[in-house]
Amino acid sequence: MAKTGLAEDMSQTMAGSVWMKACATLKSELGEATFGSWVAQAALLEEPNGSLVLVTPTGIAADWIRRNAWRRIAEVWAECDPEGRRLHLKSKLELEQSGRAANLRLATLDGRPQAAAEAASSAAAPEPSAERAPRFGKPAGLQERFTFDTFVPGPTNEFAYAVARRVASWADGHFNPVLFHAPYGFGKTHLLNALAWEAARARPDKRVIYLTAERFLSSFLKSLQERTTAGFKEELRAADLLLIDDAHFVAGKSSTQEELFQTLVALVGDGRRVVMSSDRPPAALTEMDARLRSHLSAGLVCGMEPADRSLRLSILGRKLDVLCRQQGLRPTAARPEVLEFLADRFVDSVRELEGALNTLVARMGEGLAKMTLDEAQAVLRPHLRTGERRITVDDIQKTVAEYYGLKKEDLLSERRNRAIARPRQSAMWLCKQLTTRSLPDIGRRFGGRDHTTVLHAVRRIEELKGVDAPLAADLEALTRKLRG
Repeated sequence: MAKTGLAEDMSQTMAGSVWMKACATLKSELGEATFGSWVAQAALLEEPNGSLVLVTPTGIAADWIRRNAWRRIAEVWAECDPEGRRLHLKSKLELEQSGRAANLRLATLDGRPQAAAEAASSAAAPEPSAERAPRFGKPAGLQERFTFDTFVPGPTNEFAYAVARRVASWADGHFNPVLFHAPYGFGKTHLLNALAWEAARARPDKRVIYLTAERFLSSFLKSLQERTTAGFKEELRAADLLLIDDAHFVAGKSSTQEELFQTLVALVGDGRRVVMSSDRPPAALTEMDARLRSHLSAGLVCGMEPADRSLRLSILGRKLDVLCRQQGLRPTAARPEVLEFLADRFVDSVRELEGALNTLVARMGEGLAKMTLDEAQAVLRPHLRTGERRITVDDIQKTVAEYYGLKKEDLLSERRNRAIARPRQSAMWLCKQLTTRSLPDIGRRFGGRDHTTVLHAVRRIEELKGVDAPLAADLEALTRKLRG
């Protein structure tokens, strides 16, 4: 017979207290991350006949608990419940399909009883009330270091950065879906992680899911093998914000593309938000299903350009501060010519740029502040040669001459008019940056010039490129051309 009045309230309070006690044990055993991802999202509901049901928000969560934790949950519950009641497990969808949601009463985790009408609303309504909104915690799969605080915006990525901040704030009037595209190492993963962290922090009542496309693919294939595709679909389509990194990875995989397309259509159609990244704009993803490309194009497509020199220097400064804190070093600053060498040498990928700085800090520690340019080049020389085309002085001379509409012989001549002298100095600077040749050797290859002439050219270009924007752009273009 159903409990009523004060007895009912006391029973619900006891059930909530028992569940809180059980959760403390489970959290310590499962770990905070696993507990927060799967068990903490469940609500304890009490039927009028006194039986208790642990309700998960999705079917996939219920499946995970059944496979990985249910036996232990039942044991801990039995140890904590003085009345020896049995605990049952259901997903919210299972309750709705069975038509039993309206007959359940909620025993909240803090033990406060709630009325039957409130409990029914909590179990059946798609949007819970603000007072009892679930807190989903931090999304799984994110990297702690990739936040907006550690992202360095600049002219080449400021639009994408502004869009990401707007999406993360849950502002109205957003474009949907949003696609960030850029080659490898331009900051797409950092931006998606930062967006997910901020969105989850700003609205803990919203479900934020972040997946790499590879993880999406493997999870989908696993659901096919285990015949749990319904749970897989339900989990993703319950997201208020879904982020898929490196979406180009699914191109050419027909069944996975179809599932991603259907998920995208379902979420966008339901007013939920979708953000993806790829290495190319939709029109260039020719291996991808045309419908999926079309839907990605219909939202907001944000390209991210290579970091320019000023942005690369800013990134190095920020990264150096972070590394000093992480390594327990006193705040230090590398010599400007060392940082400028890194910024001028690693122009294609922010990851490679940061990796080079990591190498120098690991090798030198606080001695980095005294490290000379020659020492930095010596430390990084093995890394510079790995997996890339060897650039020769002859390559540089030919490329510079062609770029400025000159002949190679002009660069080797004694002519000193500015139309030739400046390209010649630029070529010498590039030889110093991109080859391992000594100054005397470079001088010999430029018509038998003395090493002091080469040193003067290198220093002159270093001075000018900081104030002469067209020259800096020329040097960057030449560097990219030479490195292929």
